[in-house]
Parts: sequence; structure tokens; C-alpha cells
Amino acid sequence: MKQKEINSILRVKSEINSEEEIRRIVMFIKKYLQKHITIRSLIVGISGGQDSTLAGKLCQIAINEIRQKYYKFIAIRLPYGKQRDEKDCQDALKFIQPDIILKINIKRAIQASEATLRNRGILLNDFIKGNEKARERMKIQYSIAGMNAGLVVGSTNASEMLTGFFTKYGDGATDITPLLHLNKRQIRQLLEYLHCPKHLYLKTPTADLEEDRPAFPDEDALGVSYDRIDDYLEGKIIDEKSAQIIENWYKITSHKRRPPIKIGDEF
Repeated sequence: MKQKEINSILRVKSEINSEEEIRRIVMFIKKYLQKHITIRSLIVGISGGQDSTLAGKLCQIAINEIRQKYYKFIAIRLPYGKQRDEKDCQDALKFIQPDIILKINIKRAIQASEATLRNRGILLNDFIKGNEKARERMKIQYSIAGMNAGLVVGSTNASEMLTGFFTKYGDGATDITPLLHLNKRQIRQLLEYLHCPKHLYLKTPTADLEEDRPAFPDEDALGVSYDRIDDYLEGKIIDEKSAQIIENWYKITSHKRRPPIKIGDEF
């Protein structure tokens, strides 16, 4: 599968108008809430990174615009122990101004899971443990959503979807994904337009799930820059080596982008 085919699936525009795109996303969120009348809250896990900061801000704008006392936006902080970039998280929350902020430390839950598996002779490596963290965070968000008639809003973008750079049934498991048609460059563009603090929208993207490689940049893990990935998504011509890396990531992570296989499906 080559560039045109992939781009037709992910539908990233070559350029966007910031004001129009923000209105488009906010209206999408508002219409979804108004159609599904049993939903009373929006839930976003705030990591201090670009994507969750933008998702949180747009959710709060949507809630503010349809302001009725029974609607609320809940921002959830889900650190593992002491988070290295806690100041960025707090700055993101100040920028978003959520109705409600919850903080739940997932470290003890992960340690309990790790110990249970160890007792059965299963020793998790650092990478798999990182995926446990992502899934624990999503589990908590759904528990809170369940107790608040809530909708879990994802912050995965097109650049991550293209490369499969998310945890299956972790940050990839949400109810709606309003940023999925935007690449990393466009995420930064919208944050800048919304007057987000510069150090947040220019922050180096990192999943920060592995303890052996704390704050390891996404681009180093992928072997290709987000600029090249974003150029690819915008239909621009890029060097052959970068294109091959991107297309290989798309191929080997295809299982993350499809629903569970059932009898009768091709595989």
C-alpha cells in the first residue's frame, strides 16, 4: 500500500485554516453530545503533551459553548509515580481550564499486576510493562466515564495512526477521536492559534512509557522524523528511505487499526 492509498484512508489535508478547523472539531463534539442525550461529560487523560492538551482544550470549549449545569469536562492526570514533566502537565491544565481535575497515580496498580504475573512465572519486560501503563490509564478513564455518564475522548492523531505509535486497547481505545485527521504539524498549528504556552506546543513528542528509556523521543523510536511523516500525509514527495520506513510501520502495525477478526473476514 503506497502513499495515495494510505492518505485516502487517513484523510489529512495538505493545509488547514486554524479557525475553521477548530470550529469544525468543536461542532463535531457538540453535535455528538446533543445527539447522544445520555452523555453528560467528556473525559480526557492529560499527559502534558501536545495531543492531549489540544483534545482537552477543544473539549472544554465545546462544553462551555453548550453550557448547561449537567454537562462537564473532566481532565484526568494519570502519572506513574512522580512524573518528570509534571510542570508541563500543570501548565497544560492551566491552559485548558477544565471543569474538574482528577489525579490518580497508577503505579500501585501496575505493580500489583506485575506481581500477580510474576507469581505465575511471567516476567514483564520494560516495553510490555509500558503497554500495561497505557491500558491501566484507559481502564481508569472508562471507570470514571461510567460513573459520570461520560464519553472518553481520544487524542491520537494521524501521524501516530499511520505509524501505529499507540498502545492497542490503551490510548488507542476511545469513544471518539476528534484529532485523527490532523498530523503533528497541524496539532502544533492549532495549539499556537489557541495561544497555548510555547513550551507545550513545541515540546518533543514522547510516549514516556519505558523506564529503561525515560522520555525517549518518538522520532528516535520510529527512525524517522515527524516532519517527514507529516509531509508524507500531506501528499508531498519525500526521500525514498523515509517513505520505506513509514510504509513499513504502516504495514506491520495494521492489526492495531482494524477491529477484531471474525470468521468470514480476510486476513
